[in-house]
Amino acid sequence: MGDATGTGPEIITMSLIEPAIREICRPLVIGDTGVMIEALRITKMPLEVESIRDVSQAKFREGLIEVVDLQNIDLGKLVRGKVNTMAGGAAYEYIKLAADLALTGKVDAVVTSAINKEALNKAGYSYSGHTELLSKLCAAPEVAMMLVAGRLRVSHVSTHLSLREALDEVRPERILTVLQLTHDALREMGVAEPHIAVAGLNPHAGEGGLFGNEETKYIIPAIEEGCRRGLKVTGPHPGDTVFYRTLQGEFDCAIAMYHDQGHVAAKMLGIWQGVNVTLGLPIIRTSVEHGTDFENAGKGTADPRSLNEALKLAAAMAGKRKSANG
Repeated sequence: MGDATGTGPEIITMSLIEPAIREICRPLVIGDTGVMIEALRITKMPLEVESIRDVSQAKFREGLIEVVDLQNIDLGKLVRGKVNTMAGGAAYEYIKLAADLALTGKVDAVVTSAINKEALNKAGYSYSGHTELLSKLCAAPEVAMMLVAGRLRVSHVSTHLSLREALDEVRPERILTVLQLTHDALREMGVAEPHIAVAGLNPHAGEGGLFGNEETKYIIPAIEEGCRRGLKVTGPHPGDTVFYRTLQGEFDCAIAMYHDQGHVAAKMLGIWQGVNVTLGLPIIRTSVEHGTDFENAGKGTADPRSLNEALKLAAAMAGKRKSANG
C-alpha cells in the first residue's frame, strides 16, 4: 500500500477499478483496511473493501479490494501530506509481509506504492529506499535498479549514494554484476537476445582520456569481460546520447553509472508513466517511479498511470517466469 499519508492508497483504488488490470492479475493489497476505505471515499471509486487474514481467503472478485490488514494505522493520528513515523513503520511492515509472501510462493510478484524515506528512518528502519530494504529482506546482496519508461530501459551501477561515493562504485566487478542482472531481466521481459549499451562516466565517454580515465581503467574492461561471457554489450557510449539512442530502439537497455545520469533520462519521459524494477532479487518486484506525492494526498487528484504500468510489467514478468519453470 505504501505510505498511508501519501497518494498510494488512492491510486490503488484507481488502478484496481480498471478492467485491463483485473484481466492480467489477481490483485491483493497488503496494508490497512481503514486507510483503503478512506481512499475510496476520497476517489469516489465504486468499489468495496474487505479485510482478509491470509491469501488463501481471497476471492479476487471484480469490484472488491481485498486487504491483508495489518491493523497498524491509527486513522485518528494520520495527517495526509505530512511525514508520519507511524506510517513509516507501517510501510515497512507491508513490504516485509509482501516479500515473505513472495519468497514462500504465496504470491507471484510484489508491486510497491511509494514510501517516504524520512518516515521510514524515523520509525527506526535505516534504509535509503525500497531497493536496499528488499535486498536485506530477500538476502540478495547484489541488486540493481532498472527504470522502464515506454521503450526506454535504464539500469544503474549505483543509486542512493552521494556522487562522491557513486564514483567509487564504478568498478569492473560492479559493472559486470549489473550487466548480468540486466541481461537476465531483459530475457524475463521477453527480449530474446538483449543488446545492452553502457554509458560512459565522463563527458563524451572520456574522449580517449582527455576528460578522465575511468572509461579505460574500469568501464572498458567490464564491457570486454561481458562480451567474453557471451553478453551482447557495447560502449562506453557518451551519456548525452546513449539514452536517446536506446529510446529509439538501437539498444534494449542502457547502463547508467549513477543515479541522476539514468533517472533524469527516464523521468524526462514522464514520472507518472515509468516503472521501477529491482533486479537481482529472488522475487519479482516492480514499483511506481514517483514518490508519495504529498501535494495531492487526500484530494483524489493523483495520477495512477505509473502504478498501472508497474502492475502490467509485474504480471508479464510473472507469466514469463511461470512459463520458463514449466
